[in-house]
Amino acid sequence: MGCFSSKPKDSQRASLEDSHPEKIDLENGRLAELEAVPDFKEYSLETLKAATRGFSAELIVSESGEKAPNFVYKGKFDENRFIAIKRFPKSAWPDAKGFADEAWNVGRVRHERLVNLIGYCVEDDERLLVAEFMPHDTLAKHLFHWEKQPMLWGMRVRVALHVVQALDHCSNNNLRLYHDLNAYRVMFDQDGDPRLSCFGLMKNSRDGKSYSTNLAYTPPEYLRTGRVTPESVIYSFGTMLLDLLSGKHIPPSHALDLIHGKNLLTLMDSHLEGQFSNDDGAEFIRLASRCLQFEPRERPHLKMLVTALLPLQRITEVAGRHYHKKCHCWRKPALAMTLQQCTRFSSK
Repeated sequence: MGCFSSKPKDSQRASLEDSHPEKIDLENGRLAELEAVPDFKEYSLETLKAATRGFSAELIVSESGEKAPNFVYKGKFDENRFIAIKRFPKSAWPDAKGFADEAWNVGRVRHERLVNLIGYCVEDDERLLVAEFMPHDTLAKHLFHWEKQPMLWGMRVRVALHVVQALDHCSNNNLRLYHDLNAYRVMFDQDGDPRLSCFGLMKNSRDGKSYSTNLAYTPPEYLRTGRVTPESVIYSFGTMLLDLLSGKHIPPSHALDLIHGKNLLTLMDSHLEGQFSNDDGAEFIRLASRCLQFEPRERPHLKMLVTALLPLQRITEVAGRHYHKKCHCWRKPALAMTLQQCTRFSSK
């Protein structure tokens, strides 16, 4: 079978071109260059095989899924540009045209907070996505499996802000769902800045109605309906905030019990002692608590989260790649927060 070609409609093509100028207006008002991001395109299977030495097992950088596992490979083009290639089983996407259309829909969106999708391949039984390669591992690696020193508070705040800015940009471009938002979906680029993987923007669905999930802690409404909603994404972001606060996986229900019981020392990562003010810590916990509300309608919107997190990034420049380097730029209060602050965010 030849290479399946699904070109976007005229409106899609115009949208794709409009969304990939040399400069885009970021949500915080700054302009950023995206010239280095290749135009989205369809790749041949031969090209991607060559880039991965025939999908060599030695080049697998991650694996996910149980019933139908998919793999991510580190690839390399002739011009010494590295790429990440996600390989799906055909059973996950039996409809070739549907896969191609979905890839074009995600590929039209560009942002400096995203690991941008740059191509796809639908050929024979293959379903492949091609994205920028992030050389400095995942948030999970730096947060849960650090070797020398834990991640700085300043970088944890930056991760939260960058992720929610990426989600907000995608929502503004009619990509309101993000699947399996977790610490493995956040990666660090060549400058040491966190970015959100584009792979979570692709529907994880065989029939377009029911969804599978690899989340450890699923939103309550997903357990009832089996569907992902924009409010479900907010809930998953709340679990990520818990990861950043605690430095470990913690069940949301247990975390909320600790918050409501004002037992914050058990929740907070003790390695963060002295790196943030009481007010900043209280605000971060308040945001996590609001994102984890049982009723979807009670969770905050993305723009509200962006507005709330921006003031917490008190250091605008965290040295690239220095995720764990000690700094002395922060005030040094005790980790324990005042009873008044605990009451403030636990009652909201």
